[in-house]
Amino acid sequence: MGRFPNIAASKAKTGAQKAKVYSSFAKEIYQTAKNGGTDVDGNLNLRRLVEKAKKEQVPNDIINRAIEKAKGSSGEDYQMILYEGFGPGSSTLIIKTMTDNVNRTVGEVRAAFNKIHKSLGVTNSVSYNYDYLSLVSFKYDNEDEVFNTLLEQELDIKDFLNEDGIITISVNPNIQHKLKDALEKIITDIDYLIDETGYYPKDKTNLVGEEMEEFQKLMHILLEIEDVTNIYHNVNLD
Repeated sequence: MGRFPNIAASKAKTGAQKAKVYSSFAKEIYQTAKNGGTDVDGNLNLRRLVEKAKKEQVPNDIINRAIEKAKGSSGEDYQMILYEGFGPGSSTLIIKTMTDNVNRTVGEVRAAFNKIHKSLGVTNSVSYNYDYLSLVSFKYDNEDEVFNTLLEQELDIKDFLNEDGIITISVNPNIQHKLKDALEKIITDIDYLIDETGYYPKDKTNLVGEEMEEFQKLMHILLEIEDVTNIYHNVNLD
């Protein structure tokens, strides 16, 4: 699927990885509820986020605790901050974080790059080579029905792919809810294989030998950082 994720990849997670996913969702649910209201039906962003969390098998008690916490007058304030960096060879990375302490987070991310003698970049030093998109992917055997429905809704589709009965659609993030509403009207039991908003490289690069080893080491160190919620990169891992 080119620059988009390989949805055939195993989604199995270790206990540590599950804990990281749960923590990331808890932070994002809490902040989304705090910013837009704790009523899941009245806060569309919260409703969609809760749906994604359940899809990732985040336990209901974690979801509910995050929403209840947001009802209080005090508590942390998390910020979503992106860091851009240069990895081994021609690799680049965009690191998404949710943090209540910017100084701590930037220090930990910078230290990760320093360990392999690479560096962070300034804003837009990397991201100009990426597209910011909302992406959904699902199985459906009637491509024409989906495509015609989106045309009728006059949605601005960036990419529409069908590979072996798996349809992948990307749009600008500001119309992601309209896209999902349109799809769910014709596929009431839709099962999203991918449901992400993120940064997708315009071109990918190949690393081999020591460069690939260093890249994998960097990824491992970054993913160990509590505040890191996602990493986007241009390395071909297929």
